[in-house]
Amino acid sequence: MADRRAGTVVFDLDGTLADTSADLIAAANACFQARELGALLDPVADALIAFHGGRAMLRAGYARLPADRLLPPGAEDEDYPRLLDHYAGAIAVHTRLYPGTEAALERLAADGHILAVCTNKPAALAEVLLRELGIRDRFAAMIGADTLPVRKPDPRPYIAAVQDAGGEVTHSFLVGDTDTDRKTARAAGVRVALVAFGPEGAGLSRLSPEAMLDHYDDLPALAADWLGQSRRQ
Repeated sequence: MADRRAGTVVFDLDGTLADTSADLIAAANACFQARELGALLDPVADALIAFHGGRAMLRAGYARLPADRLLPPGAEDEDYPRLLDHYAGAIAVHTRLYPGTEAALERLAADGHILAVCTNKPAALAEVLLRELGIRDRFAAMIGADTLPVRKPDPRPYIAAVQDAGGEVTHSFLVGDTDTDRKTARAAGVRVALVAFGPEGAGLSRLSPEAMLDHYDDLPALAADWLGQSRRQ
């Protein structure tokens, strides 16, 4: 059982633990191609859009259609479940953990910290992806977009992730990669470290997080500074 004195480190998933953008964009493009629209999104240039969710990708693609190409009413609502189906069938083809992720998780656990995931990805897909990446057993709790009636930046999913993991919100912090994570941490009254190795990079410093994380090698020291250490015996 995790040491109650240990701090809790909560991670976002897409764009924080792993670069999932190429597989997400492939799922959106599959929807566009089914409508004979072609591949409207680029897996590199549009990586940042992918981390804002499936509907954001669909809307970005539709916006690139010529003015005389009209979509039927409700196209987004039709395509969104199709996007999820495409994604579920090819969830980890191109997805990779960011450098140093596994070593950082191992070190945090060795230092006695509790680990959890709080993501706006549907919970079932998040569970599958974490298993495919080989890191699901590192986390004591996982809260997805549909675990509760609300999602980030509402603080309740974050609070649930910490509490389900056996931690205390006042002794926790969030690692994320978007303004949504910044707002979530602020709403929950905790600190946030935003990663500088995702698509937006160092530009996230405009959000004034308590820390910017240049590499996962730096996370254990940050956790020790913010939460202390409680090494397991």
